[in-house]
Amino acid sequence: MTGFLGVETSISGRQWCGPGIERDRQAEAMAQATSLPRPLCQTLARLGVAAEAAEAYLTPALRDLLPDPRSLRDMQRAAERFLLAVEKRQKIAIFADYDVDGGSSAALLIDWLRQMEQPAPTLYIPDRIDEGYGPNEPAMADLAASHDLIICVDCGTLSHAPVAAAKGADVVILDHHLGGETLPEAWAVVNPNRQDETGDLAHLCAAGVVFLMLVEAGRQLREAGKSGPDLMGCLDLVALATVADVAPLIGVNRAFVRQGLRIMARRERAGLVALADVARMDATPNAYHLGFLLGPRVNAGGRIGRADLGARLLACDNPVEARAMAERLDQLNTERRDVEAEVRAAAMEQAETRGFDAPLVWAADEGWHPGVVGIVASRLKEAANRPAIVIGLDGDEGKGSGRSVAGIDLGAAIQRLAAEGLLIKGGGHKMAAGLSVARDKLEPAMARLSELLEKQGAGSFGPADLRLDGVLMPGAAILDLVTQIDAAGPFGAGAPGPRYVFPDCQITFAKQVGDSHLKLRFGDGMGASLDAIAFGAFDGPLGPALMAHGGARFHLAGRLEINTWNGRQSVQLRLEDAAPAALVP
Repeated sequence: MTGFLGVETSISGRQWCGPGIERDRQAEAMAQATSLPRPLCQTLARLGVAAEAAEAYLTPALRDLLPDPRSLRDMQRAAERFLLAVEKRQKIAIFADYDVDGGSSAALLIDWLRQMEQPAPTLYIPDRIDEGYGPNEPAMADLAASHDLIICVDCGTLSHAPVAAAKGADVVILDHHLGGETLPEAWAVVNPNRQDETGDLAHLCAAGVVFLMLVEAGRQLREAGKSGPDLMGCLDLVALATVADVAPLIGVNRAFVRQGLRIMARRERAGLVALADVARMDATPNAYHLGFLLGPRVNAGGRIGRADLGARLLACDNPVEARAMAERLDQLNTERRDVEAEVRAAAMEQAETRGFDAPLVWAADEGWHPGVVGIVASRLKEAANRPAIVIGLDGDEGKGSGRSVAGIDLGAAIQRLAAEGLLIKGGGHKMAAGLSVARDKLEPAMARLSELLEKQGAGSFGPADLRLDGVLMPGAAILDLVTQIDAAGPFGAGAPGPRYVFPDCQITFAKQVGDSHLKLRFGDGMGASLDAIAFGAFDGPLGPALMAHGGARFHLAGRLEINTWNGRQSVQLRLEDAAPAALVP
């Protein structure tokens, strides 16, 4: 098959794929039936939205998309136990994962209890290095000794022994990670990815599950003639967790994020306001800000600093305290980037030596910080278009994280590996997983994991195609167009934003920014020009090739965005790939 605009191998080694005749017809028919702009209709057609459903898709109402919480097993029972603890003012502990989803989930519960004028719950987040992911027996036993109820959020579904160790306390689990054949003997296990669930809500992150539990708690309060907090105001936390955990932006998740971004724009949550300010976020929040500015800073505490710092910031209602925590997280994020760069360089070299054509790309070495191995695994996955595992070794054990590609269930494979005894422990979901492995079982474990992933088809993938929505000229890339297209958002996992190619353009300015980014300006020779930014361009061939353009003309592909600088807005191309214009047949 000939690539779009004749590009079968771009500068970054990908084939370009266009929208095809059938989708063009669908977009044209939708534009005629709805009077919506054609570029917007192209995006809607790619997302599988029918013309008759376009209006509802562009203005999703949460009340229409919100599932009945009781459709999840144990939900009613979980909310009943939670409200009993509230009624009797029992001691509550929240055991949360150390990432954004866990921190947001914990903050949701803390904020709800604060609004109900309840005693502050105990927040416990395990240290990534000393304790690892999820509940552990000593911590759960200690919490049970002084609490009546332990709520595990974003963890716990596979924690049979730690839950059993919580003697004297009831345990409620609100999670979304893949469940095993049996469940811990907890009071309630609410998880859309339990094996006995339908899977209709499998796309929820843990914060989404917690939100539904609070919806159910509100319903039970109303049935008893009582009132609870307004839940709409906490959707900023649900939105942050949904995007940062790379949950698919489909169904109710999309509504969560759209509404949550509106709430966030009101700047009412002290922790998020402080975090946005230290991140120098001066534009209306969007999904990119959640995933790439706010999320990494919340995660920084769990990765290389104090594990509970991100959750405490999100739950904080004191602006002064929030500012201090946000500044510390910003510092930790800078340190994290430095550590990540060092590990990434070593892991990439090792993985390339081992080969990028195997079903599994992996790397492991002494002393790699457990807090950055997941990020580095993402980089390997992107480079190879294969599932990737990165492991830091310490003594007789290694702790690692993995990231997968579409169509390959890494979590299930990791869980199988643990069941076979090749891992100390492991779990996760389709796109991401964590593991602990004995040093002497590292090689056989990775060999077996590669075998399991090959059975799913991971070894048959080539370089990822670059899928394009159409062709634009620089003069057409105006603010109104980007605003119209954004109406189909938010865009992210499961609902990628549109990507356009600007054909046969000349680069008029190019400059390296920082260590690896490229800033450039290009035009079509007819008077119109457009600015572009390519993040990480010098980590691969794209940056050097465009810097040395020598006056040659290129097809430039990427996503349009609105850039805000000193209060002024302009359209900018987030450049992802390029190809010499001579490739036009």
